[in-house]
Order: sequence, then C-alpha cells, then structure tokens
Amino acid sequence: MTKTFYKLLLLLLLTVSLLSCPSAAGVVKRIEIDGIINPASARFIERALQEAAAQEAEALLIELDTPGGLMDSMRDIIKGFFASKVPVIVYVAPSGSRAGSAGVFITLAAHVAAMAPGTNIGAAHPVTMGAGGEKDSTMEGKIVNDAVAFIRSIAEKRHRNIDWAESSVRQSASITETAALEKSVIDLIVGSRDSLLYLIDGRSVDLPAGAHIIRTKGAVFEDVAMTWRDRMLLIISDPNIAYVLMLLGIYGLFFELYNPGAIVPGVIGGICLILAFFAFQTLPVNIAGLLLIILAILLFLLEIKVTSYGILSIGGAISLILGSIMLIDSPFPGLRISLGVILPAAIATVIFFTVAVGLSVRAQRRKPTTGMQGMMGEIGVVIQELNPKGKIEVHGEIWTASTSNFPLRVGTVVRVIGVKQLMLNVELFRDDNTPSTP
Repeated sequence: MTKTFYKLLLLLLLTVSLLSCPSAAGVVKRIEIDGIINPASARFIERALQEAAAQEAEALLIELDTPGGLMDSMRDIIKGFFASKVPVIVYVAPSGSRAGSAGVFITLAAHVAAMAPGTNIGAAHPVTMGAGGEKDSTMEGKIVNDAVAFIRSIAEKRHRNIDWAESSVRQSASITETAALEKSVIDLIVGSRDSLLYLIDGRSVDLPAGAHIIRTKGAVFEDVAMTWRDRMLLIISDPNIAYVLMLLGIYGLFFELYNPGAIVPGVIGGICLILAFFAFQTLPVNIAGLLLIILAILLFLLEIKVTSYGILSIGGAISLILGSIMLIDSPFPGLRISLGVILPAAIATVIFFTVAVGLSVRAQRRKPTTGMQGMMGEIGVVIQELNPKGKIEVHGEIWTASTSNFPLRVGTVVRVIGVKQLMLNVELFRDDNTPSTP
C-alpha cells in the first residue's frame, strides 16, 4: 500500500514537471530580398523554401524591398509559394521600403502579408520596350491582360482585395501601408519582426496539405545564408558587371590572338566571357545591341589595318555606345547598364584597340632585330678570306659565311643577304682593300 502510494506520487510529480517545462521554441527561417527580382533572387527564395520545409520550420519570413523585376522570375517565386509546405510571410520592411511591380504579386501571394510603417505597395503595370505602333500596342494589351488574370487569381486564392489588385496592374495604382490594410491588400502593419511573429501566432493558413495553424509565439529566427553560387549569380546578374565582364573577355581574347603565347590574357578573357554569357541568360538581352557591339569591335580592328583617318574609330565608338545602351532590354533602371559605366568603357575600348592592339600589330610587322632573321641586311667585315666560304665579323660576333662573289679578301665589307641554318650568305658591300686612285 505504501509502495503503491509512493509510486503514484512519483508519477504525479513527473507528469507535473513535464507539463510545466516550456516546450522547445520553434524556428522561423528568414531571408532578405533587397533589389531587383531576377533569377538569382528567385533561386535564393526557392532554396530557402526547401530548407525551411526540410527542417520543419514554423514559417519562412521574407523581408522585401524591391522596385520590381522580371516577370518570369516572379512567376517562379509564386509557384514556390503555392507549393510550399511551410507558411510564407512576406514583410515589406524596413520603413522606406516598397513592394513595386513584381513585388506586388509576391506580397499578395504570401500566406501572410505585412508591411512596416512608412512603406508602400503598388504600380504593378507590366512595362514593355518597343518602338511603338499597332503591333506593340496589341502585344502590350495581351501582356497586361495576362498579368491582370494572374494577379486576380492570386488575390482570390489568398482572399485579398481583387479589385485593387487589378487596378495596380491596369492603372499602376500604388498605396501606403495604411491604405493597404484598409483595403484588405495586406494582413498587418507592424513595426518589428518580433512583433510580427507574436501577432500571427494562431493564425490559420492554407497549405497544400490542408489548413495549418501558425505557431510562432516565442519562435527564434534563423537566417538562411546565401551560398557562394547564389552570391556569384547575384553579383554577375548585375547588368553593369555582366557588361564589364564581356568587354574584359573581348580584350583578353584579342590580346591573346595578337600575342600568341601570352596565355594569361587568353585564360582570363575566356573566363570573363563565359561568366558574361552565363549572366546574359538571366537578363533580357537585346540581340540588336549585342550585334552593334560586335560591329564596333570589327570597326576598331579595321582601323588598325585600314587608313581611315579616324572615321572607323568614330563609327566604332558610336556603335559601341548605342549597342551598350540597347544591350539590356528592360524598363527598370536597375536592370539597365548605367551610362556611368558605358562611357568610360567605350573610351577604354577605343584606347585599347587603337593603342594597345595597334602597337601589337605594328610590332609584328616590324623588321626583326634579333635572332637569325635579325641578321638580314647587316654589315660585316671579312676576317677570313671567303673562297667561297670563310669567316666574317658582324656586331663583334664571328660567323661562318659564304658568297657567290668569291674570292673576298680579309677586310672586305660585306652585307648579309641570306641566312641558312648557321651559315650567312653575303655579298660585296665595299672593298676597303682596293687601292685608291691618286
């Protein structure tokens, strides 16, 4: 009886202690997207979603500040949101941030959409580049209608304001965080990420597996770090970096072609070109701009070989500047090449091809001054009679020589007219042993 009582008491104490112990805090994965939406950011978000799901995190928090970006990358991100096994929280922060263009779609597609005070959202109208005209107008209308249908489906799925979502595309509507909350575009206005986790605790969201209750009270943040591959892709996806890499690649390869055996310029140029073309796959490259840059390089090369009094160089510089401006076909300044990069690059390219490569070509055309070929035309003195072979002295060096003008006496001045192996072929230049006329 006593033993049974003590066992029950011990069991009761253990149960109470277990119930009173605080449960392990949950984990919320966090990343920051600050800049243009492009394949690099889409890849980063996709990897963060996979890592959050693999570690059974409570949610993935994306702190967003973007003017917009590429539609294809935005669609890839939203597909990831819809297929995510963990809740996705998009938080437009810190104050002064915005969710523009593609950022509107991404914010609306999140399971929880929040904004910090002093932020704004909107202007999701897709902008296209074109020369105008009926065809371009028709194509733009198709793109707008497609974007409207897509954003309406997102708003409907997430139970947000469908009419405002459409107006953000058709009329480029943009609103502050306060208006966004009033119009049911977002769920919360909150000043910090810790407060955000506290306020969304217990909220129900729809995941592919069904309804899910968010448990973020007391959760801790874990940042998802970019891998070296993500960082490299993000860096070279910058149009300015990709453009400079392309020019460096061109410089390196041409320098190697005109100076065979240098090796280092060719290797560096090849690596730069590969990186540039890899980056161009993630950017809206205009083929006409690329062709103009190639034309500019050809004009610079022709200037080296053809006397045009600078006309070809001027044409090459104009072609390079126009091609560089047209190279990236995007309405977003962040996805275009800066004039501050284009103009110095154009000047450097003109100098490179007119000076560096020009000097290299002239050096190749210059008469050899060393080695066997450098002996051609040199003047020497016979030190052992040539009959037809003998010895001559050229620049203090003793050479075996032969001549068809034999015999040539010692002291005769000869000129080198041929070289065969180590034998010089000479002709009479002046016979200093000939008696002078009185």
